[in-house]
Amino acid sequence: MRAGKQRLGALLSVVLVGGVLAATPTWAGPESSIQDRAAARFDAVVHDRAQLRLFLKHMPKGGDLHNHLWGAPYAEDFLAWAAADGHCLTTDAKPQIVTGPCDGPGKTSAKDLGRRDPALYNRAIDALSVRNYAPGAGGAAASGHDQFFSTFGRFATSAVGNMGQMIAVTREYAAGDRVSYVESSANPNAMRAFAVAGQDDWDGHFERSLERLRPGLPAMVAEVGREMDAALAEADRRQGCTPDIAAKTGPCQVMLGFQPFVERAQPPGFVFAQMLAAFALVEADPRFVGVNIVNPEDDPISLADYSLHMRMFRFLAARYPRAPLALHAGELTLGLVPPRDLAFHIREAVEIAGARRIGHGVDIAYEDGATALLARMARDRVAVEINLTSNDVILGVKGADHPLTLYRTAGVPVVLSTDDEGVSRIDMTNEYLRAATEHGLRYVDLKAMARDSLEYAFLPGASLWTSNGVRVQVCAKGGTDCDAFLAKSAKATAQWRLERDFEAFERSFNRR
Repeated sequence: MRAGKQRLGALLSVVLVGGVLAATPTWAGPESSIQDRAAARFDAVVHDRAQLRLFLKHMPKGGDLHNHLWGAPYAEDFLAWAAADGHCLTTDAKPQIVTGPCDGPGKTSAKDLGRRDPALYNRAIDALSVRNYAPGAGGAAASGHDQFFSTFGRFATSAVGNMGQMIAVTREYAAGDRVSYVESSANPNAMRAFAVAGQDDWDGHFERSLERLRPGLPAMVAEVGREMDAALAEADRRQGCTPDIAAKTGPCQVMLGFQPFVERAQPPGFVFAQMLAAFALVEADPRFVGVNIVNPEDDPISLADYSLHMRMFRFLAARYPRAPLALHAGELTLGLVPPRDLAFHIREAVEIAGARRIGHGVDIAYEDGATALLARMARDRVAVEINLTSNDVILGVKGADHPLTLYRTAGVPVVLSTDDEGVSRIDMTNEYLRAATEHGLRYVDLKAMARDSLEYAFLPGASLWTSNGVRVQVCAKGGTDCDAFLAKSAKATAQWRLERDFEAFERSFNRR
C-alpha cells in the first residue's frame, strides 16, 4: 500500500499543474454544441492538408503510449550531443557517431560539423534516420525495415550517456504537439548490466533461475534509481523546470511514465534476467509504469523464442502482479516472414502473457481465429497502439492495407502513437493527419482516441469515466468533492486536464 501511495504521489506531483484542480470545465460530451463548431471546422478543412495540419496541431491529444526514448530525438539532436561530448563521426557512406580521438583515418570531429562539412552533416542525418531514404540508393539499406533498425547502432554512442537530454527533447516535442502524457520505453544502464551479469543463471527452469537472480535485484533497483534521479534532474535543468509545480508550463507540464523493456533478440538467459529486472523496477519505482518487449519481431531469435518469451511473461506477471504489460506484437506482414509466424503472436501476447495493450498489431488479419481474438480484445478492453508512419516505413503497410479500421469495427480500443518520431521524422500531429486523410476518421473519432490514450495509459488511480462513457458521479459538476477524487488519482487528474484543454480548444471555434 505504501509503495502505491508513493507511486501516486510522484505522478500527481507532475500532473497537478497550472490550477487544473481549481478549474471546472463545462464538459463537452459527444453531442455537445460546443463540440459541433470544432467538428464543422474540421470537416471544412479535411481535404486541405495545410489547413488540416493547422487544426490538428492545436488539438489536444492526450497521451503518446508507444514512444521509444532512443527513437524520439531527431538526428540533429544526437549530432549536437556528439559535438558537446567530444565524439566523432565516420566519413563513410553511412556515417555513424563514434568515440574519439577524431584525428584517425575515416573520422572527423562532430564539433561544428554542419559549418565545416555540410555535405557530411546532411549525409549523417540521412544515415541516422529515414530522411531521404530510397531503397538501395547511394548505399542505403535494401528496405525501410533495415534502414530504420540500423539507425540505432549508428547513434548509440551519443544516446548511452545522454538519458537526461533525451528525456528533455521527448518532453519538448510532446509539449509542442499538445501531448500531455508520454509512456517512454527506456532502460537505464544498470538494468542492462543486471541482464548481462545474470544471463548465466538461466538453466531453462523458471523458478530456479528466478531464485538465483533475486538476490541481485535490490542493488540494481537502487542503481537505476540513482540513474533516473540524475537523468530527470538534467532534463529539468535544461528546461528550467523548477520544483514550483504551479509555475510549470510547456515541456515541464508533460507527464512521463517509463516502460523498462526486454530485448527479445538476445539469448534466453539474458531475456529472462532483463525481464525480471523490468518487473522488479515497475513494482519498486513509481517512475516505471509497465513492461514492454522490443527488437525486430522478425529477427530469427525473436521468432524462434517467441512462445518461450510469452511464457516467461506469464510466469513473472504472476509474481509481480502490479506490473502491467504493453507488448510489441504483430509488427509483421505477409512476405516479411513465413505465414506460420503471422498466425499467433498477438493471440499469445493476449492469452498467454496477459498483455493489456498491444503495440502495432499489424498482422491481426493473418492470425488464426482472428475474429474470435478481436472479439476477446474488444470484450477485455485490450487496446492497440497504432503507429501509422512506422508501419508504413518498416512494413510497407498503409492506407486500406492497414488494420486500423478492422480494429475499430470490431470495437477494440485503439490509440494513435508515434513509435520513434525522431527516426521517422514525424510528430503526433502527423499521425492524426494520416488517420484523417487515409482512414476517414473525423473530429469526434480523433477526440475519442485522445481520451482513450489516457483511459488505457498505465497511470495509477481511478478513471474519470465510467464504463458507460460518462463522468463519475462525484465529478458530474466539479466542486470540492471532485477535487478530492482527483487528488487521489493521477489518471483522473490527467483526464480532467485533457477535458479542460478540449473545452478551450473547442470554444476557440465558437468565438469566430
